[in-house]
Amino acid sequence: MLREPPLPVPFLALADHFADAVEPANFPAHVLRFRNRRWSKVVGLDDLEDTQWLNHFVRFDPLPANLPSPLAMRYHGHQFGTYNPQLGDGRGFLYAQVRDVDGKLFDLGTKGSGQTPWSRAGDGRLTLKGGVREILAATYLETLGVHTSKAFSLVETGEQLHRNDEPSPTRGAVLVRLSESHIRFGTFQRCAYLDDTEGLARLVDYCVAQFHPEADATDMAVKAVNLLTAITRATAAMIGQWMASGFVHGVMNTDNFNVTGETFDFGPWRFLPVSDPNFTAAYFDENGLYSFGRQPTQGAWALQQLASALLPLADAEDLAKGLAPYEAAYQQSFAAHTHHLLGLHSSGDLRTDLIFLQAFYGWMTTSGAAWPQTFFDLYGGEASADRMKASPQATLYQTDTFSPVRDALAARAPTHADRLARPYFQAAEPVKMLVEDVEGLWDPIAADDDWSGFEAKLALLEAARLALAP
Repeated sequence: MLREPPLPVPFLALADHFADAVEPANFPAHVLRFRNRRWSKVVGLDDLEDTQWLNHFVRFDPLPANLPSPLAMRYHGHQFGTYNPQLGDGRGFLYAQVRDVDGKLFDLGTKGSGQTPWSRAGDGRLTLKGGVREILAATYLETLGVHTSKAFSLVETGEQLHRNDEPSPTRGAVLVRLSESHIRFGTFQRCAYLDDTEGLARLVDYCVAQFHPEADATDMAVKAVNLLTAITRATAAMIGQWMASGFVHGVMNTDNFNVTGETFDFGPWRFLPVSDPNFTAAYFDENGLYSFGRQPTQGAWALQQLASALLPLADAEDLAKGLAPYEAAYQQSFAAHTHHLLGLHSSGDLRTDLIFLQAFYGWMTTSGAAWPQTFFDLYGGEASADRMKASPQATLYQTDTFSPVRDALAARAPTHADRLARPYFQAAEPVKMLVEDVEGLWDPIAADDDWSGFEAKLALLEAARLALAP
């Protein structure tokens, strides 16, 4: 059953300063297309009947003892390097805050729930295809062990939407995502832009209390630097996971980074078919600013903007120290997550592991090996020798250029060799989420309202998650 947060709901302490109360749109139809059974159980909402679910997640009737009305968040941000003070939740809002059994706080936020004061010329809606894409991306990221928001609910709304970048008219939907926080780097930037030092301090207090209690200090300057350090480490860890998973976020604007280092607000995302540092997800990213290989650099740049926003509270020299852990935290995450996805113990020495990563990813880039297939084939290292021989790309593993990688794999013990007996690893190919896979799932939905392929993919993702889980 629902675990109610103590009143007042934590964000209400900031709501007057950082959000606007809004009304959800009144949609002509409510067709439930997806509800996250596993995560709804985590936060105590699994006992809702479908009618109750729709009341809360498309009509947005308030949850008991929760926010009395939805709140559209206020923030600014750098978009492709250009500062934009005209941002905010333009087609979404914070609907509620809930807790898991251990008391951990989660936000329920929306996408496509209607216009807000920050919609500008937008209609505040989401296409059904956009909702399907986010469910697939978030679920696949979770399968791969990446820190990510969770797609929680998708309801088709009966509206026909017009878009310039896909066939129109197209079906509309409302997505609800479960996230640890919707406080963005751009939330801090807005305070700095408005010279709102008091609001900035309140924001720091909130983030320390709710998300990073290890950063607490009596002195505000020290607390701000400690918070920056914690966010730096969390962000670096997230991007290390992206790079090991071959994930391209696509739009790494500062309003798309949050304080818990959690993947969210990904639009034109992609997963790499093969290793390519220049691969770009967004068709409008003409200069490749957010290409795959630039993601670690762009993460560091976004953190620098966050540090600049904290200057009213702390000295530049101290804030620079707060950014210092980034490179080491990124390397540690990249190495650890690569080993996790390969099902291998690390060497125990980061320098040795980084040499292995250079050889491994260098071979992947030059050989043209398929990214998901390679990790699938090599899971468990030497324990997968027979599976490697049966792989569709077995010849790549027999070349001289692969020898250094083979030797490094052999030097690392498998973490869970027993998992190779699980049904997921008996298949010839792994679960994938390439652009053609997504289109192949969407086409039957668009043509015949056939969701069977989508549901089968989610079942396969769950089998993969259980096979790969830490």
